[in-house]
Amino acid sequence: MKNFKLMHKSSINHESPTPATHLLVYLIPVIGFFPSLWTLYRRQGTREQLTTSRLSITLALTWLLGNLLLSTGATTTSELFTLRLLLLNSFLTSGYFLVSIWLIIRAFKGKPKSLPGFSHFAEGLWNKYLS
Repeated sequence: MKNFKLMHKSSINHESPTPATHLLVYLIPVIGFFPSLWTLYRRQGTREQLTTSRLSITLALTWLLGNLLLSTGATTTSELFTLRLLLLNSFLTSGYFLVSIWLIIRAFKGKPKSLPGFSHFAEGLWNKYLS
């Protein structure tokens, strides 16, 4: 019993690397938003898990906001402009899914799970509002 240390719930484990399968769950499009949110809410996990969770949530919320804005714009404009907004909405959705799949492949290969510029934005956003 003396060998076990009690850890505080909000502690972060910096020692062991996170298995790729744990990170894959966070990166699944739309569905991965919920385990990512739970991980950030508990503030428990490795630094890699927290970083991947922040990125996953920021990607999902950006996609959702863009989707809502483009869909709303498409319903309130002329027919020609509606077609363009719906086409742009489909590109946004396809891009979100392709980026998520690309990040899943990178996680599976053990490479860094980050997007240039966007990962820095996600870290800054979540550190600013959750710290």
